[in-house]
Amino acid sequence: MTTDERLDVLVVAGGPPAVIRAADVAGRFVIAADSGLRAVLAAGLVPDVVVGDLDSVDPADLAAADAAGARIDRHPAEKDATDLELALDVAASLDPRRVRVLAGLGGRADHALAGALLLAGPRFATIDVLEARFDDAEVAVLRGGGRIALTGAVGDLVSLVPVHGAAAGVTTAGLRYPLRHETLAAGTTRGVSNELAGTDAAVSLAAGTLLVIRPGTEHR
Repeated sequence: MTTDERLDVLVVAGGPPAVIRAADVAGRFVIAADSGLRAVLAAGLVPDVVVGDLDSVDPADLAAADAAGARIDRHPAEKDATDLELALDVAASLDPRRVRVLAGLGGRADHALAGALLLAGPRFATIDVLEARFDDAEVAVLRGGGRIALTGAVGDLVSLVPVHGAAAGVTTAGLRYPLRHETLAAGTTRGVSNELAGTDAAVSLAAGTLLVIRPGTEHR
């Protein structure tokens, strides 16, 4: 399978129906993680896979997905992984080119932190593009040798957070506070609350892993 033939995958892990936009869905293999099934069905979609302990799923929704041909992967309620992690494992097994996660976390800081660290973990390093929307915050994983292009309005916030060790060779273009081949040590806040200086920007990285986080527009 060539790079162009590899799948684009959408993982929906909860949140109101409005969390799913047309641009999120086009041409993607859809995985519903537990209560994410409600959002998928409300958007008029049929998931390819439903995964999780399914303790938050309406039985009628589950029956509808099953009748429509979705694969149901049920796990015990007492398990060692979140439903999001289980869904990402399914996604990774498909050798996808791109994975996008939509998750309404309802202010759960623990789920947001654990989810972001999970995305940036080495298990998913073979995925070319891995990005998420946690509530109204956009999160993208940037690994060594990669580059992320950003578009938005002047003043939009962009935070660069190194995870799982130092991020080396961080270089930015189009941000108010430029970085030029800098190293951001794990645990530093130096990359937090940068801003778009124009409508277009980019971040590149030589080695390590960065989370590129764009808070919701109300934080602008």
